Amino acid sequence: MTELERCRPWVEAALTYSGETHTFQDIVDGVASGHMQLWAGPRGCAVTQIVVYPRKKALHIFLAGGRMDQLFDMTDSAMAWGKEQGCSVMTLSGRLGWQRALRTRGWETTMITMEKDI
Repeated sequence: MTELERCRPWVEAALTYSGETHTFQDIVDGVASGHMQLWAGPRGCAVTQIVVYPRKKALHIFLAGGRMDQLFDMTDSAMAWGKEQGCSVMTLSGRLGWQRALRTRGWETTMITMEKDI
């Protein structure tokens, strides 16, 4: 069993909140191609992408599931890897509960994402 298959329940649970932007197979394909990175732990996982803006490069966490303490434990290694890739910031998209949980860890809200069907 691959790490991604082991993490499938967390990934699929997180995908239910993702606004239908990805399927599990999209995540499998993205990780296999190297466009996405899987951060797997014993009690949770996160999926990141590097986003290149005109003036900065970000390691963006767009999917996470599992135990909150496990996800926090992965942050340092993900930040170090992102820095090695030339990223100057780490960003996150998620439910509003993340805002409260991450504030005590030095994260600040710089923008929110909203959506409306057209």
